[in-house]
Amino acid sequence: MAGIVQSTQAYESWLRGQLGADLVEGDLLRKHMKMRSSSFSFLRATYWRFSETILDICPDAAAAPKVLAIGDTHLENFGTWRDVEGRLVWGANDFDDAAVMPYALDLIRLTASALLAVTEGGPPAQTIAASVLTGYLRALQTPAPIILERDHKWLRKALTLPDSERRAFWDKFAGLAPGEKPASSAYAGALDASLPPGHAAYFPKPRTAGTGSLGRPRFIAYTDWRGGPVLREAKAMLQSAWSLAHAPDDRAIHAVEIATSNMRSPDPHYRLIGSVLVRRLSPSSTKIEIDGNSDLLLSPDMLDLMGFEIGNCHANDPAAADAILRDLKARKPGWLVEDAKAAAAQIGAEQKTWSHAS
Repeated sequence: MAGIVQSTQAYESWLRGQLGADLVEGDLLRKHMKMRSSSFSFLRATYWRFSETILDICPDAAAAPKVLAIGDTHLENFGTWRDVEGRLVWGANDFDDAAVMPYALDLIRLTASALLAVTEGGPPAQTIAASVLTGYLRALQTPAPIILERDHKWLRKALTLPDSERRAFWDKFAGLAPGEKPASSAYAGALDASLPPGHAAYFPKPRTAGTGSLGRPRFIAYTDWRGGPVLREAKAMLQSAWSLAHAPDDRAIHAVEIATSNMRSPDPHYRLIGSVLVRRLSPSSTKIEIDGNSDLLLSPDMLDLMGFEIGNCHANDPAAADAILRDLKARKPGWLVEDAKAAAAQIGAEQKTWSHAS
């Protein structure tokens, strides 16, 4: 198997072939810097590498029942949105690499990300894995969207922005600079199609965001509609890195399929237009990042809820959920912490190799 440097070069060559002149080369350099900064950031930036290596690291996972899974699970892949009823909902909010794969991989990757984020004095690995698995099992048996309007007051409090941060949010997007070249018709058309009729004129502007998706073009539409600001984002979507490695003929983009599954209350503005994903951005669409919030993200309650949300996604197919429950009963105690430790160790080793080589 190729090493991390060669693997990165090969994957980025594939990106160039897919995106052509739309590829944002400067963002690839930003991604390389993030890959050097920490093992957690390296995990976030390299889902394609996880896809290539994980079944060698955790071979028992290959036999687990397959479901349409999130793929790129990690501590920061959860946030809020408003559903069709205007309710504040929390859950997984990045499905760029959703694909059909062994269910256990979503759990292993989330748990490995937590192990890589733990600092001295943080929760032990057994506690992390047990919290994730407890929530997951509960969702397989009784799945339900995570609505914050009435329940989970502790999480709603952590995610609600004060007025100063809400103003800063809008000011940040209002102040984005125009790009060096205009957005192509695919992105401009997707933004237009996602906005309400009668919106004010606007000019699509490029945006840099994310970690694993750096290099893919993103554009935003910031405009006014009926007395207030409106914001949309359009982002290039590509074949899942999992499918690329394991099912290359599956070129379908599964993001909307899993995001709108029966056990979730989705964002009605989350849409795929051609190969461009559009979504609404607002101060109600927030997530908790690890910097400055590790105690919250690594708390048993939060890890339990993350596991529960993964279960919501997997429970869309009742037959698959039943097969998963049978598989979990047959697994040896401690399998998740053992596999997550192995995955985290491999990721940490490759991050060191990358830092020394690049």
